[in-house]
Amino acid sequence: MKTIASCVEDILITQPFLEEALSRSIINYSALAEELKTPISDMLRKPVKSGAIMMALRRYNTPNTLRHSLKLKSTLQKLGDITVRSNLSDFTFQNSETLIQSHSKILEQVESNKDVFYAFTRGIYESNIIISSSEKKAITKYFVAENQTGIQEGLSAISVRLPKDNSKISGLYYQIFKRLAWENIPIYEVVSTTNEFTVLVEDHVVDKAFSVIKNLKN
Repeated sequence: MKTIASCVEDILITQPFLEEALSRSIINYSALAEELKTPISDMLRKPVKSGAIMMALRRYNTPNTLRHSLKLKSTLQKLGDITVRSNLSDFTFQNSETLIQSHSKILEQVESNKDVFYAFTRGIYESNIIISSSEKKAITKYFVAENQTGIQEGLSAISVRLPKDNSKISGLYYQIFKRLAWENIPIYEVVSTTNEFTVLVEDHVVDKAFSVIKNLKN
C-alpha cells in the first residue's frame, strides 16, 4: 500500500540532484513539501497535507551508507593525472561489412605518430572515430566508401586516470557527470577503458570542464 513516505522516496530517487540537496540540508522543506503536494496527491489519489509531506521529507534517509560515502570520497581523492587534448574531430559512420577494413587503414597511418589522438567506438548500428583534426583528410580518404552520418569539429578531450578497483565503486561516474551538469557543461561524448575515463566537450567549455574535474579530488 502506497504511503506518503513511499511516494516521497519514489520522487527523490528519480531526481538525484534534489535528493542530494535534501541530504545536505540546503533545501527549504516547507517549500519542497508544497511543491510535492500535487504529485503525491495524484499518486495516492486523495488530497494530502503539506505538513505530512514535510515530516516524510525530514525522516527520509538517503540510500547511501556512511561507509560507501567515505569509500567514494577516498576514490575521488585518488584520481590520477588529468590530460587535455584539443583540436579534435568526431566522425560518425554507419556500420558496414567494410568499416573495419577502413578502420585498419587509418590505424596503420596513426600508430607511429604519438602526437595523434585516436579513439574508436563501435555500437550496434554506428561507429565513432575521434581523432586529431590534422588527420581529417586521411579519414576522408580511407572512409570514402562508407556512409558518414555525422561530423563534429572543435572538440577537446579530458582524460582522467582512475584508481584500481574503480569499477567496484558505485556512483563514481555519477559524481563526474553530476558536477559537470551542475556547471551546465554539456558532454558531447564519453569514452572509457578499465582505468581511464575520457569526456569530449566543445572547445569553448574545456577550461571550465577541466576545473570541475580537477576539483573532484577536493
